[in-house]
Amino acid sequence: MYLCTHIQVTPMKNHYLDLIEQTFEWPQEEFYVENEILHWHDIPLMEIIKQYGTPLKVTYLPKITSNIQRAKRMFNVAMAKVDYQGSYHFCYCTKSSHFSFVLEEALKNNIHLETSSAFDINLIETLHEEGKISKDHYVVCNGYKRAQYLENIARLVNDGWVNVIPVLDNREELTLLAEQLEPNAPKLKVGIRIASEEEPKFEFYTSRLGLGYKEVLSYYERHLADNAHVELYMLHFFINTGINDTAYYWNELLKCVNLYIELKKVCPTLSALNIGGGFPIKNSLNFEYDYDYMAGEIIAQIKAKCNAAGITEPDIFTEFGSFTVGESGATFYSIMGEKKQNDREKWYMIDSSFMTTLPDAWAINKRFVMMAINRWESNYERVLLGGLTCDSDDYYNSEQHSNAIFLPKLDKEEPLYIGFFNTGAYQESISGYGGIQHCLIPAPKHVVIDRDADGEWFTRLFAKEQSYKSMLKILGY
Repeated sequence: MYLCTHIQVTPMKNHYLDLIEQTFEWPQEEFYVENEILHWHDIPLMEIIKQYGTPLKVTYLPKITSNIQRAKRMFNVAMAKVDYQGSYHFCYCTKSSHFSFVLEEALKNNIHLETSSAFDINLIETLHEEGKISKDHYVVCNGYKRAQYLENIARLVNDGWVNVIPVLDNREELTLLAEQLEPNAPKLKVGIRIASEEEPKFEFYTSRLGLGYKEVLSYYERHLADNAHVELYMLHFFINTGINDTAYYWNELLKCVNLYIELKKVCPTLSALNIGGGFPIKNSLNFEYDYDYMAGEIIAQIKAKCNAAGITEPDIFTEFGSFTVGESGATFYSIMGEKKQNDREKWYMIDSSFMTTLPDAWAINKRFVMMAINRWESNYERVLLGGLTCDSDDYYNSEQHSNAIFLPKLDKEEPLYIGFFNTGAYQESISGYGGIQHCLIPAPKHVVIDRDADGEWFTRLFAKEQSYKSMLKILGY
């Protein structure tokens, strides 16, 4: 006689959705899945793809405003908590994305601008002609300045812009700039950029940008202290690796604040400290960063140092580029097919090129949030992603949290689409938007997503896919 027992078998959790749920906290603020389709900011992404196809660049404008307001709130709350006497000024770094729709969205939030080159000044003038900024806006001019850049800055000052602040990057800029100022021009406010020390593992010791810590005070005494046409207004500090909770960052920040205090004692016009940019953006679904803590700690440390020295706290400027616009961008591809090259490597081939559409992925090995857009109930497998160019570097082979990529298995009946998220900063300008692409791979369509007064999302096509005629014209054919 046999005793029969019923054993309940738990079904295997081997779908793509299971993988994401087991690996990350899911769903997340901007991502969730409904009916096997990924939603981003409550937008069902397959609807976008069905309308416009792939490859596709997307910019979601409300995220720009959201992050600007978040930064303003964080710093103003941090200042209120410690009774900080200075004010906070948010500057957007135009180099992160120069597109008109990005600048228009950012400027809705009462912000200021940071420039990097001569043509940036022409962009500033165009925004003023269109009524989007006034001559009272702060324009912080960074970078090593060639003659045309200095000429354009002088033109702004001569034209009555009262808050243009050229940040001196080398010893000759002030003389060359002063030569171009009209006698009746407003007194010029300038800044000095500190050449911060790089991280110990960096290839060189000191940033090539700015003046060394030991030079700043003597430079002020020789060139600025008795200058009737120029006044030192700002000390500029920037860390290449960004604002992170590390001993290296806090050490460099305190060195900067100590220098500010030393300068302030002999320079009464000095009243602003620019702590640069560098708030990180989400590069993985397990990304964690305490923005409120970092803003609060920065403000608290600056106040404590200044109060101990008996000087007034400076106004704080930040120059956020990637933090402003990075998380507004996404890039979508379809998987055209697969190639199995040996016993272990399976390639999913995208319908574009990483080198031309996500240059940071191959140039500096940057990682973005990457997920499937559809077929979340399919089984998954480990794959490599390959681009269309005839170049060994045109691939994407790992994610920030692991040295691997997992995606749903391909199905001949239903194509697979994937999305790279938080790609809104630098990619178009680095790859050369509208120019010659590697292997003449065309630049993809670019779609802008916004919301109306009722909160309903809508799209508009900013740019069609690049045509062969436009490329050949650039090449002289």
